[in-house]
Amino acid sequence: MGTSNDQLRPWQVRAINLPEHADNIIHTDAGAHAAGFKRALVAGTTTYAYLTHPAAAAWGRDWVERGGCEVRFRHPVFDDDLVDLVPEGDEILAQVDGSTRASLRVQNVAQPLELRAGDAVAPMSFEMDEARVGYGARSGDTLSLYADEGIVHPVLWPNLGNQVTIATVVDGPWIHVRSKIQHRAAVPAGATVTVSGAIVDRFDSRAGERVILHLAASVDGTEAARIEHESIIRLA
Repeated sequence: MGTSNDQLRPWQVRAINLPEHADNIIHTDAGAHAAGFKRALVAGTTTYAYLTHPAAAAWGRDWVERGGCEVRFRHPVFDDDLVDLVPEGDEILAQVDGSTRASLRVQNVAQPLELRAGDAVAPMSFEMDEARVGYGARSGDTLSLYADEGIVHPVLWPNLGNQVTIATVVDGPWIHVRSKIQHRAAVPAGATVTVSGAIVDRFDSRAGERVILHLAASVDGTEAARIEHESIIRLA
């Protein structure tokens, strides 16, 4: 695997919303209009899938197995926006008309993510069915790596972080704002991924109550990823 971020190349994609996100009305035009937005907001996990494209294109399966990143969401991406994925130093920026909407700080070999103890969350298992395996391609990531290798797109990790957050701490409107992810193994299509971990911090901010989860994901007892997942679960 190469060691230089100079290998990262720009990419461009037309943002789309996937049907499964319509259960959150902010991802529909009607719900977005009611909240004062011009059209449907694209799911953060879809924006994340776009952000990973330059890293996976540069470093291939090695990045999916051993790389890492930290994503931060700043402003919404809207359905049908033309999104430019722009490498800048060790970051990939998701930009619309020159405005940065999200950023991904990437490492081609991940720094260790030490998981902290806290209030344990019940383990959850997820089948890597066709919907999960094909998420990246359906959202517009044209990289053939995942189909060629029979592995799941790394959008899986923030997606599962969201699922655990929803199941454990969410009881109203909420926003995923940041994730730090350490890849430890590729996940084959058809596998079962088990996620366990803990709530390691809860605190108030100007935007609302925030929660940080530390999660470990494994396949057949082999750890596949570590995730630090931060969300605002009660808006101020």
